[in-house]
Amino acid sequence: MPRLTGKVALVTGASRGIGRATALALGKDGANVVVNYISSAAAAEEVVSEIGPDRSIAIKADVSNRDDIARLIKETVGRFGKIDVLVLNAGLLWQKGDLMSISEENFDRLFAANVRGPLFTVQEAVPHIPDGGRVLLFSSSLTAVSMITPNYLLYTASKGAVEQMTRVLAKDLGRRGVTVNTIAPGPIGTDAYYEGKTEQMVQMQSNLSPAGRLGKPEEVANVVTFLASDESQWVNGQTVRINGGMTVG
Repeated sequence: MPRLTGKVALVTGASRGIGRATALALGKDGANVVVNYISSAAAAEEVVSEIGPDRSIAIKADVSNRDDIARLIKETVGRFGKIDVLVLNAGLLWQKGDLMSISEENFDRLFAANVRGPLFTVQEAVPHIPDGGRVLLFSSSLTAVSMITPNYLLYTASKGAVEQMTRVLAKDLGRRGVTVNTIAPGPIGTDAYYEGKTEQMVQMQSNLSPAGRLGKPEEVANVVTFLASDESQWVNGQTVRINGGMTVG
């Protein structure tokens, strides 16, 4: 029997990239999966179709918006009754400005998507997460790599906040056996990653890992499914860096 049979997983930003691979992996491992999306309805429905409409549903919601968060949780619980695994993958990749070019609008938009959204989604979902449930947030290996460039200032700051939330939430929710961990990928070959990058930039970042390549969305999803399973019970409050050795230690 698949190890997640009978579990309910909600994956935000699940219509493409790492979110899509994660939703499919969780479904393959037996979970019922809620595929959250904000604009790619057709892509989300493709994920539902692949998992099976008897075990999956697509729900449109902007998880940086409190009302949308509340509706997303309500519809999820209305369909499946609980949330065993909460995967907070949705967020913005921001690589467009150093200190002097950042505006308040940039700051508010990025932190709403990458920090406020995940925090209040956890808050809204917690009453529906059974003891022994799983919460998985997403950061980035950029919070640890020494070759960080100035244009990632806002993005890296937001992901640093996520890693600190993880440490505290793990203590809070751990009293019920609910683990809270953060996934921090390195460069992963998704559509969002390639946007705005030259071939030279891609090759340079590929060379940061000893294997000399980008990671694959499925390689992140495989770690998520382990952390979602009962086998990971003693992993709590951790930031798991999936980057092929780009950062070590």
